[in-house]
Amino acid sequence: MTDPNTAGDDDTPPKRVYAPDFLTELFRNPLDPGYADAAARKAVEGEPTGARKWVTSGVSALTLVALGFLLVVAYQQTVADEPARTTARAELVEQVQKRREDTTRLQDRAEALGDEVAELRERELSSTTVQRLRDLEAATGLARVTGSGARITVADGPTPINPVTGERNTVARVKDSDLQLATNALWSLGAEAIAINGQRLTATSTIRQAGEAILVDFRPVTTPYEVVAIGPDDLAKDFRNGYAGKFFEQLGAKYGMSFRSEDVDDVTLEAATELKLRVAEPSAPPPAPSTQMSPPMSSAVPDESSSSEGGR
Repeated sequence: MTDPNTAGDDDTPPKRVYAPDFLTELFRNPLDPGYADAAARKAVEGEPTGARKWVTSGVSALTLVALGFLLVVAYQQTVADEPARTTARAELVEQVQKRREDTTRLQDRAEALGDEVAELRERELSSTTVQRLRDLEAATGLARVTGSGARITVADGPTPINPVTGERNTVARVKDSDLQLATNALWSLGAEAIAINGQRLTATSTIRQAGEAILVDFRPVTTPYEVVAIGPDDLAKDFRNGYAGKFFEQLGAKYGMSFRSEDVDDVTLEAATELKLRVAEPSAPPPAPSTQMSPPMSSAVPDESSSSEGGR
């Protein structure tokens, strides 16, 4: 601001006067004016005496006693509630352990029943049908498979923390879309079976991200991510030279993410667990032959190429 009163009669320009800002005033006078008024009043009136002094002392003593009593009550209540919390926690731990034991027992039971079903199936069906079922199980992920193929390994890059905001740099982290890209590329190159960190993929498998965790069929997987595929020869080379390999090489050059593609021999992929079919339609059986009396027909033998199942 410019104070007009500071302007002289001559042509000298007026001086500029700036009002002090809040921080300057705060450092210049750090104490509240109320403290100064109380100190001045105490200097004039002196220390309280007589009844006033006794009342002030009594109020202070009662306040301290009340605070001490509340602290004691709160401490006793905390100590009294501790056994209940400890008991509840122990019960929860016991329940979790019991559920785990039940789950393990049911899994063992399911595996035993599966073995019995397989034995009965092989006993009742022909060898050709059994082999066909085994091939279908291997293709759908219900059976263990062994063979040669490729191993694709991708891992997170360095994730420095911002010293100012404390936030982590998540750009150099492998995402679910990266694993989806890798598996789709392997399928397109002729892979017959794929597993991510030991999790076998099927037609109903999902690769999703929840926060910073990647879930394969709702099971968490962590870096480094190993995508193992059984397929034709040169699968690793074709992947490395394809669009997916070039994409991962660009991620490594730009963000420091690691990428490796190599051949593997005699690798075994375990069967998928908990494969659930949500929609299934049974194939329609051929119509049963008619039991009604047919009209007399000629004795000519029908052509074998003609249809005998009720038309198209």
